[in-house]
Amino acid sequence: MKNKPGDDRMHDFSMDKDDNGVAIIKWDVPDKSMNVLSAEGPALLSSLIDDALADNSVTGIVLTSGKPHSFAGGMDLNVLARIRDEIGDDPAQGLFQFIMSMHSLMRRIERAGRDPKTGKGGKPIACSMPGTGVGIGLELPLCTHRIFVADNPHARIGLPEIKVGLFPGAGGTTRLIRKLGLLAAAPYLFEGKLINPAQAKEAGIIDEVATDPLDAASNWVLKAAHEDLIKPWDVKGYRIPGGAPYHPAIYPKLIGAIARLNGRTHGAFPAAKALMNAIYEGALVDFDTALKIECRWFVNLLMNPTSKAMIRTLFVNKTALEKGAARPQNIPKSPINKIGVIGAGMMGAGIALVSAQAGLTVTLIDQDQSKADQGKAYTEAYLNRKIAQNRLSIDGKEAFLKRISATTEFNALSDCDLIIEAVFEDPQVKSKIIQQAEEMASAECILASNTSTLPISNLAKASRRPERFLGIHFFSPVEKMMLVEIIKGQKTDNHAVALALDYAQHIKKTPIVVNDARFFYANRCIIPYVNEGLIMAGEGINLALIDRAAQMLGFPIGPIQLVDETSLELGASIAKATMTAMGDAYPRSTADDVTFWMVDQKRLGRKSKAGFFDYDEAGRRLNYWPGFYEEFPLMDTQPDITKVQNRLIFVQVLEAVRAAESNVINDIREGDVGAVLGWGFPPWSGGPFSWLDIIGADNAAAECASLQEQYGDRFSCPSLLRDIAKSGGTFYNQFAHKPLTTQNR
Repeated sequence: MKNKPGDDRMHDFSMDKDDNGVAIIKWDVPDKSMNVLSAEGPALLSSLIDDALADNSVTGIVLTSGKPHSFAGGMDLNVLARIRDEIGDDPAQGLFQFIMSMHSLMRRIERAGRDPKTGKGGKPIACSMPGTGVGIGLELPLCTHRIFVADNPHARIGLPEIKVGLFPGAGGTTRLIRKLGLLAAAPYLFEGKLINPAQAKEAGIIDEVATDPLDAASNWVLKAAHEDLIKPWDVKGYRIPGGAPYHPAIYPKLIGAIARLNGRTHGAFPAAKALMNAIYEGALVDFDTALKIECRWFVNLLMNPTSKAMIRTLFVNKTALEKGAARPQNIPKSPINKIGVIGAGMMGAGIALVSAQAGLTVTLIDQDQSKADQGKAYTEAYLNRKIAQNRLSIDGKEAFLKRISATTEFNALSDCDLIIEAVFEDPQVKSKIIQQAEEMASAECILASNTSTLPISNLAKASRRPERFLGIHFFSPVEKMMLVEIIKGQKTDNHAVALALDYAQHIKKTPIVVNDARFFYANRCIIPYVNEGLIMAGEGINLALIDRAAQMLGFPIGPIQLVDETSLELGASIAKATMTAMGDAYPRSTADDVTFWMVDQKRLGRKSKAGFFDYDEAGRRLNYWPGFYEEFPLMDTQPDITKVQNRLIFVQVLEAVRAAESNVINDIREGDVGAVLGWGFPPWSGGPFSWLDIIGADNAAAECASLQEQYGDRFSCPSLLRDIAKSGGTFYNQFAHKPLTTQNR
């Protein structure tokens, strides 16, 4: 039996009952490359499950996917946001009821029609996964009686919700704890660790890896015994593997895990706290009560404004940008088959790697053949690590490396669709390279500069075709950092921007489009963060206090450590170049005094094994260098940590607002996504504009006045923020789906 054509109620799920008595329920969301669960999905699936359980001709049920390489990618997070925002006066109750209805469905699948009193009867239900299953795409299989996954090393299995400010709230937390035990489940819950099917079987998360999982699942349900239908946690006397939280063997390890969690998150991420509470409290009670506890903590998290902000930025806005929200309209997609990369250093080598990884042909050029070969060797080393992790075959490596040609010959660029120069950050060197590249490039080719600081419009003066010249700013390391800034010069046309965005999409990066200005957007905001840390250090605030204050806000590392990692020599070089460019307008501060003094002391950071930190011979970071305080003595009374945090976060947020005022960014979605992905702005906040909406523009404006009075005009309130404060509105109410200015891309 199949659903009737045109039956809109069943567009996500369909059922086919074969002659052997197997009911195959197929999940296949139209117009989606991967299944996601919609608001209507649970009710649709529930009706099919009830139908199959009630049909005497059905012996067993198999859940599968209509997508060839995946089972499901999770819940449509827009659904949860819509329920919360539209349900009326009691959104928490509405969310609780919706999620508990999902728990009810999954418990019916788990119990499979067995008599509630005797436990007899019931029908086996298996899950056949063609590939990737994450989020609800694993939570749903976990409630079936046996999970079969295709033998696909590229498939990913796991529960990554923590990465978008949530935790598995559809039973995944409770079931995984009871299936694996508290400690074994921790990496998959607290880190969102994703693994391939073979690893998932070894971990005990799934049951079988099969060449034909649908056939294997169908055969299994026909042969399954009554005992196969009963989950371990539904058996009287069941105990969590390894022991409950209070068990003598578990309690010390659990306390240690909590300490490590707090050490890693510094208490800044609400999802980690909620998850820990759901696990601990749920492990003390029976299974069904644990589901209610999980649901209550999940709803508590959804009602937290930080959750809304994080979901919006890291799911809704990020996805929109990756799908082309910033792309100029009415410009057809340009085919991109071959790119040229000039400069085989770390950045150029990284760009070549991710381009080849996306299937593009790459010409990698350097002035010396040995340097070009070293750039290609960077990719080979990366691939060798993948082979060691069983994520790539030898044949796959060879095919990959064939896409990259390392050479010194510029004439190899003649058939490139896009050329990216990634040479030393010197305008004269870059100008010469731009001219050499243009001599060989085709008329249709787009030329881009990978620069982090140099204005694109100035570099474009070296180009004969400035309308086809722009910036593509990658972040280091290229293969790990998801963000790229597409920088429009004054003369860059929309065709160039469109192709750059198509390229970013092709290599699976998240792009933001910014208008040209010194330091663009990301560096414009991160430099004040670093400088404020250095200013406070120069004032005599303890270096550890500065770094810990930042980490407790949710920054990955503090500004003092960040300077050591990126090099004080680089900071001094940027400061001197900016002084030269700005002249008398340069706002010299204590940050410059600290930086130049450290360079004079040959304390250049990690690379010299001497900076704000001491290092051992292997380059491992030790303690803060006590000699710093001989030049910049500690204050007798250290400030409250909140004051340090306010200075560190406001100095960035205000610069982001000024970037919006000056049209460097035209879309607050790009401002928030760029901040979180580009320089590690606290993910829980959703980014600078979301953070301002959380604390309230009026509160932010008042704090600006206080900070300005104490520390100077760098904390003055921008007009845009002041106007929103006066109106009582928010950035997202005013600018969520329209440009910040009337200037269009």
